[in-house]
Amino acid sequence: MTKQITMELLSLVFSLPQLVAKDEGYYEEEGVKVSFVPKGYADAGLSYLDDHELVSSFGTTKSNFESGEADLYRACEWGQIRRADDTAVGGRVVSKRAAVGSQAILVRPDSPHVHPSDLAGAGVAVNYHHGSHYLALQSLEGFLPREEIKVVHVGGPQQRFEALRDGRVEAAALMEPWITVAEKQGFKLLSEAFYVGSEIAGPEVDPETYAAVNRAVVRAVHKLNEDPRPYLHHLIGEVPAQIQELTPEDFPLGRLRFVEPAPYPQDQFQRTYDWMVGWGLIKDDAAFEDLVTNFDAEV
Repeated sequence: MTKQITMELLSLVFSLPQLVAKDEGYYEEEGVKVSFVPKGYADAGLSYLDDHELVSSFGTTKSNFESGEADLYRACEWGQIRRADDTAVGGRVVSKRAAVGSQAILVRPDSPHVHPSDLAGAGVAVNYHHGSHYLALQSLEGFLPREEIKVVHVGGPQQRFEALRDGRVEAAALMEPWITVAEKQGFKLLSEAFYVGSEIAGPEVDPETYAAVNRAVVRAVHKLNEDPRPYLHHLIGEVPAQIQELTPEDFPLGRLRFVEPAPYPQDQFQRTYDWMVGWGLIKDDAAFEDLVTNFDAEV
């Protein structure tokens, strides 16, 4: 009997291995039928909130995972810890994800800001409880005291880019393909860092099915690491042509990093969790055993 899995998609750069596995027929070879449901960033509107407590960790639009319409959901490790704590449907972190994310803080070409310290008190557009939010904090606290760091919830990556372009914020945290868009238009990159993410699975996902999905994803990781350019149409398709036309040759390939998924280690969890507690981004009463149930990828 063929197993069926539905995955919720956020920015596609974080799910490129899963999309490649679908393109290449790897899931079918493993006896798994995989479908995708997108996150509706554009439906959220623009809020410019400066208090993360006003935004759900699952976002300001419907969570397909929490509604039961998606079985798997991948995002940054910070956000997944918070979501595993907040979930009402029993989701747990089951693995690190294949995509190693990159977020960059950029300013407009005419901005007087030229390095991260210049952003003291300046609003940086992020998506609360997602990688842009957490990485902006971690990047800037190396240059500024916490009280001088200001992040503002705007929404998804296109919304953040447009808010920056149109002068509604002074800086924005962006991932691909929006970093490439911004750089092609002359925007200045002040800081960039890479980070891991993880997968949350609902209780109906069994280890054997996840292992079959994972085997397909591992094959896709190797395919991408040979040459990601044949698959960059997925990222290019996220950018409306009226904003910027892109080709695969526009992307710095070193920014696209993919690894085989692996268990989420307790020591890594603890460092991340303690940092989140220090920023007031999660309650201090959770433990690794409450939020993480690593699946064996070799089942």
